[in-house]
Amino acid sequence: MNTSVTARRSILLAGTIAGLFLAAPVSAQTPPASAPAAAPAAAPLPPGSPLIGRPEGNEAASKLAPVAAPPLPAAADKLPTAQLKLPPGFNIEVYSSGIANARSLRISDKGTVFVGTRFGNKVTAIVKKDGKTENKVIAEGLYRPNGLAFHKGTLYIAELSQISKIENVDANLDKVNKPTVIYSDLPKDEAHGWKFIAIGPDEKLYVPVGQPGNNVLHDKDHGQIRRIDLDGKNRENVAVGVRNTVGFDWNPVNKQLYFSDNGRDWASEDVPEDELNRITKTGEHFGAPYCYQGNFVDPEFGWGRSCSEFTKPIALTGPHSAGLGMRFYTGSQFPAKYKNAIFLARHGSWNRTKKFGGDIIVYFLNKDGSVKSSEVFISGFLVDNKYIGRPVDMEFMADGSMLLSDDWNGAVYRISYGKARTASR
Repeated sequence: MNTSVTARRSILLAGTIAGLFLAAPVSAQTPPASAPAAAPAAAPLPPGSPLIGRPEGNEAASKLAPVAAPPLPAAADKLPTAQLKLPPGFNIEVYSSGIANARSLRISDKGTVFVGTRFGNKVTAIVKKDGKTENKVIAEGLYRPNGLAFHKGTLYIAELSQISKIENVDANLDKVNKPTVIYSDLPKDEAHGWKFIAIGPDEKLYVPVGQPGNNVLHDKDHGQIRRIDLDGKNRENVAVGVRNTVGFDWNPVNKQLYFSDNGRDWASEDVPEDELNRITKTGEHFGAPYCYQGNFVDPEFGWGRSCSEFTKPIALTGPHSAGLGMRFYTGSQFPAKYKNAIFLARHGSWNRTKKFGGDIIVYFLNKDGSVKSSEVFISGFLVDNKYIGRPVDMEFMADGSMLLSDDWNGAVYRISYGKARTASR
């Protein structure tokens, strides 16, 4: 073999071996391929979130969350009146539209219709004059002005943490008023913080304070219905063990207070049902959070307690149906069977795979004030498991017709019986 070739092969071999030895330490210092990065932890839910308690790892439950309404009120010609079903002889028409998140309704002695809102910051007055409808903002810059009450010319407004008033309100419809605060001893919890208020036969103002979350133990300031004087003094609890009521009224016969109450979420799709209750004595306990629907011991807080300790509901209003505004009918336009019956707006469920509610149900009472029977009065807000409207509150006009708010569409409807007519008040 040629000596020079042999030498070159030796040099190449030596270089290769040296390269292997030199490379080895570098390879040893190279870290192995890392495992895929773990998904970032989910942000903690804010206090009072309706999603607290949602079962983890459950595909069906993971799809359930509060149903967001459209961002803007529906145009008058897009409202679902033609799709709503009423008993024979009843008519429904648009009374006013374009009021974002229309919620609580109150009517003044002069026929002005006041509308509160849960998400907005304004109180609106609907004024009918010379065949025209005008929506006027009478107060703004408020925080969750959901609850309204009217008494002797004064409009009372309930925000998240305070109650205020506008005196002689009908004379001040053409300007934005600054309400005068009369009561500020209310919690500031966002969960169930929006209020419904009313003035009772005793001329006292009633205001509820719901649970500050889905299902929590109550302290001295939550889970109750209070009453106060019209100047904000002399607080007294007339009911406790109330999870969240957003509607109540007094029986015109016996003057007892009846109220809707929304049961807890995440125990089941079908239980507990929401409730219709009545107060027969001051300070009654209606069960929450230990017992719901009168016979469902809460799996979290009900240990060692019995539903027999608490006042039972007079009716169950459906699973997660969200009964809100309720009124006794005292007018004379509707057929006689509706006299002194209870009309309840079921806003409709979100905490349920198959939605339930989205209607108006009427409860007929026995002479002793207990529930005799019930039937659906208006249906059609829920179509193919989706909402096309969501009823909230009703009020009755001087002529006996009903006004009904729909926060989904930002509208107020009028329901009348007999030949369709135009309401003057």
